[in-house]
Amino acid sequence: MRGVERAFLLVMVLLLAGCAGDTYAPVTDRTADDAASSARSGEYRVVRGDTLYSIAFRHDLDHRPLARWNDINEPYTIYPGQVLRLSAPAAGSAARDAAGSTQRREPRRTAASTPEPPAPSPGPARASSSSPGNWIWPADGELVKSFSADADGKQGINISGEDGSAVRASAAGRVVYSGSGLVGYGNLLIIKHGDEYLTAYGYNRELLVSEGDQVGQGDVIARMGRNGGRPMLHFELRRDGQAVDPTGHLPAARN
Repeated sequence: MRGVERAFLLVMVLLLAGCAGDTYAPVTDRTADDAASSARSGEYRVVRGDTLYSIAFRHDLDHRPLARWNDINEPYTIYPGQVLRLSAPAAGSAARDAAGSTQRREPRRTAASTPEPPAPSPGPARASSSSPGNWIWPADGELVKSFSADADGKQGINISGEDGSAVRASAAGRVVYSGSGLVGYGNLLIIKHGDEYLTAYGYNRELLVSEGDQVGQGDVIARMGRNGGRPMLHFELRRDGQAVDPTGHLPAARN
């Protein structure tokens, strides 16, 4: 009888172990779903690693009105958990929002990212490097994807190259995002050029500069990575938050 009981207990243990294994839920990346949900709601909840520039970039906005809509002043410090509106407040709610803005902007303990340091007075040589027509190609290689204003998703160009080859700043500027928090871009850099322009460099294997760094035109800022098994750089140029065709601003011959 004791042997029968042992066999019964062994069967029960195996059955319970099998049931327990079925309770593990699959791990999924919900970042894209969360971003889409926030856009539909007209608000965005800040997570660690965000900058005001990366949030504006993700939602095709200019960082300046985004800061204004949320009463955020330079150096644009934001905090994890902070809720930002993604559009201008309605006229009727502006006064109510102003009355409660002090409470909403109570400082949290930890900033989402290092705030951008005050910009130094630009010299004459650097001021011209961010003007249209005076950019350089950010990588050596073949243009394998052209710009399309009707593209669903990323609006930029792709440049093929060698794995680990140099990615260069297309113009002088300040790094305002360095990370991998934007879905579909891999390791991404965003550089601010004056008040109007941003450039973005995606699919990198390695990022060589950090947020707040000042870079010169032609400086090596990253190492080219892969997308879909092929080494390439994704490059975007945005003016006032809107994507424009980079090839309209780049020289005809590669530098």
